[in-house]
Amino acid sequence: MASSASIPAAASILVAEDQADIRELLEMNLRNAGYQVTAVADGSTALAQQISQPRELLVLDLMMPGLDGLEVCKALRARGSAAPILMLTAKSTELDRVLGLELGADDYLTKPFSLAELLARVKALLRRAELLRVAQAQSAGSTSVIRNGELEIQPAKRQVRYRGASLDFTALEFDLLLHFASNPGLVFSRAQLLDAVWGYSHDGYEHTVTTHINRLRTKLESDPMRPELILTVRGAGYKMRESPL
Repeated sequence: MASSASIPAAASILVAEDQADIRELLEMNLRNAGYQVTAVADGSTALAQQISQPRELLVLDLMMPGLDGLEVCKALRARGSAAPILMLTAKSTELDRVLGLELGADDYLTKPFSLAELLARVKALLRRAELLRVAQAQSAGSTSVIRNGELEIQPAKRQVRYRGASLDFTALEFDLLLHFASNPGLVFSRAQLLDAVWGYSHDGYEHTVTTHINRLRTKLESDPMRPELILTVRGAGYKMRESPL
């Protein structure tokens, strides 16, 4: 992924974390990194704040009193908010990760985490959001379509049709699918996909890619266990099949 798009020097971030010491630490370090930060202690306040005054990125703790992070994420996505969401969680089970990603979170960090890693994730999510805005502006009015058999993708409109039916994808699912469709037949490792689609490469988080690929297969494949579009190349990574003639 190109990195030429600039990130606003004072991008706005909303932090929701019920533990005061962690909340204050996050707020201080994000401010020191040059961001405008609003920090709240519960999900209900976070939801109200983001609706009334949208920020460019949210950092949500999974477990909070009242509305938890997943419920806030779900409510915002239902309202059409596309602001990147970084979920913080003390849990690390696959189910927790899948739930967060399914409800529209863009990334997650499992506690305890380093502040350097948090700042890297925030920077990557903001860069990715800015690149998306630039791409959408540049492609406004474009009617180009990427096809692979019965799969049709309109990048400018971020729309997907497969076998005549319209399909819905989260922002990251769409970007991952578009990356594959733009490079049919090419094999990508999970680390390469993290770097190209998420905007960072960090040891230990390749399972994020696996989770998203599983979500794509669930939505696209007749039998996700025997995929026909997004294929596993044993020992190497994943690829989209060559476009059929």
